[in-house]
Amino acid sequence: MNSLNMPSAVALDSVSKSTSIKHLPINLFGSVMGLAGLSLAWRLVSQHAAQASVIANGIGLFAGLVFVLLAVGYLTKWIKHPEAVKAEFNHPVSGNFFGAVTIALLLLSAVAAPYSAVLSQALWIIGSLLTVVLGGVVVSRLLSGNQDAQHAVPAWLIPGVATLDIAVAGAQMPMAWAYEFNVFAIAVGTVLALMFFTRIFARLVHEPAMAKGMTPSLMILIAPFEVGFLAYTNFFGVIDHFASLLFYFGLFLFVVLAFKVFRKDVPFSPAWWAISFPIAALSNAALKYAYSQESIVLTVVAYLILAFLTLALAVLTVKTLKILFNGKLLSN
Repeated sequence: MNSLNMPSAVALDSVSKSTSIKHLPINLFGSVMGLAGLSLAWRLVSQHAAQASVIANGIGLFAGLVFVLLAVGYLTKWIKHPEAVKAEFNHPVSGNFFGAVTIALLLLSAVAAPYSAVLSQALWIIGSLLTVVLGGVVVSRLLSGNQDAQHAVPAWLIPGVATLDIAVAGAQMPMAWAYEFNVFAIAVGTVLALMFFTRIFARLVHEPAMAKGMTPSLMILIAPFEVGFLAYTNFFGVIDHFASLLFYFGLFLFVVLAFKVFRKDVPFSPAWWAISFPIAALSNAALKYAYSQESIVLTVVAYLILAFLTLALAVLTVKTLKILFNGKLLSN
């Protein structure tokens, strides 16, 4: 009887050994970016339909909860497996996803703004400082030379876009120094995004295609334009011709990339959360632009994008919970 049970016992022991907090991926913080962005999009809708505020508040609360759980999990990983965190940070691709943590803080500061000015300002200051430090580290690393052209992937954009998010979330911060700091952030984010986008686009055109598992990250390419639109309009308070150009090119790129990203042959993994924040930025930009133009067509387009984003994040949440509970999320 014992011999019959031996194989299953060995198998169970093997599963338990391979499942560890050590394998918690940093890119999972992309979920907080997407959920916080979705909450902010529904908040925009609530300005025209009060009932939407319930949805916005619920999603915002959920985004905050997910961030706390992930932060506790990743701090545990850092304490128990510092070598794994160091390897992830130094990796030429996954290291860029540490920017997802700082963007999450910045977006959560905007989510928290209606409820607590102190909490909002604290999250924004912490997120802003970490964003600038991370951006400096990434640029310094790239300037060391001998970078593999294969590593110029859309994830490169995350630290640059993170700097733009400082102005997206903090354009109206009341501190005396906030104005100049936002100008600094827009300057750094704009130039980094342009430089990185050009290099990444050239790599995608002239080098071999990325691994299939990285396909969802292609959607990050729309982020500089839509986040740039939000940073520009939030800070300067106008939607002019330049802002329109940013919005429309990001929309065009989204349509083109959608046919490349949303394919059945790309298996689900936490990497799929890379689509969430870029589309959330597009949704916010589309709503803001449509309302400013008072266009029925643009409003319909904006609502369709919001509906798609809401459905997509619901599916990603369910699938992520599924692989968490069956042990695959934290398995080697």
